[in-house]
Amino acid sequence: MRALVVEDDPGIASGLSLSLRQAGYAVDVCGTLESAWTALCVEPFDAVLLDLGLPDGDGLDLLTRLRRQSERRPGQSTLPQRDLPVLIMTARDGVSDRIFGLDEGADDYIVKPFDPNELLARLRAMLRRASGRSKPVIEYGDIVVDPATRSVERAGLPVALGGKEFALLLTLLQAKPQVLSKARLESAMYGFGEGLESNAIEVHVHHLRRKLGESLIKTVRGVGYFVPQEPPAAKPADNAAGL
Repeated sequence: MRALVVEDDPGIASGLSLSLRQAGYAVDVCGTLESAWTALCVEPFDAVLLDLGLPDGDGLDLLTRLRRQSERRPGQSTLPQRDLPVLIMTARDGVSDRIFGLDEGADDYIVKPFDPNELLARLRAMLRRASGRSKPVIEYGDIVVDPATRSVERAGLPVALGGKEFALLLTLLQAKPQVLSKARLESAMYGFGEGLESNAIEVHVHHLRRKLGESLIKTVRGVGYFVPQEPPAAKPADNAAGL
């Protein structure tokens, strides 16, 4: 999952980025409204963590612009996802501030200073709601994925996944049965400037198939990868693979 942190304080931005990366998110940081809007227009994100007091304006202006966008500007090829989950993080702790932020379209609101673990829990809940899930875990056939603990079980047994493998699995499961291109998967798993080998996605897909079953991830040649809407019937030999 890829998060955009809109925060102009270098110390807060650095600490928050570290917490998010340790939790498995790909993270990009913008310190102004305009740079954040540009990032949103050129890259797909799964969530925005938005400060309100920014050098070039109020973060609520970015939120309003996102929720109420109606048309492209000249030369602009894409617009951000209008219903992109947004979590406001600010020192404005008045009840009226929280009400106004939520009514303007924020999905959640947390007051600084906050515990990073609470922010991560709120982010997970926000993403869960956005994907239409009520359960904290994702179940697919005999596979159970827990985003909070970053753990995976298959047929009741733990399966060890690397960080990028887990991120790829989570992205595909949450998007099923949509076919995601290699570029879309790369953008979900890697932030700006992160080292990325040309065959990274293929390698991670291979590892997931080996650990969780060859039938889990399907390939659409020349297009991308997807997880079918319904899991295939389990086979005894397949269940034992990779465990």
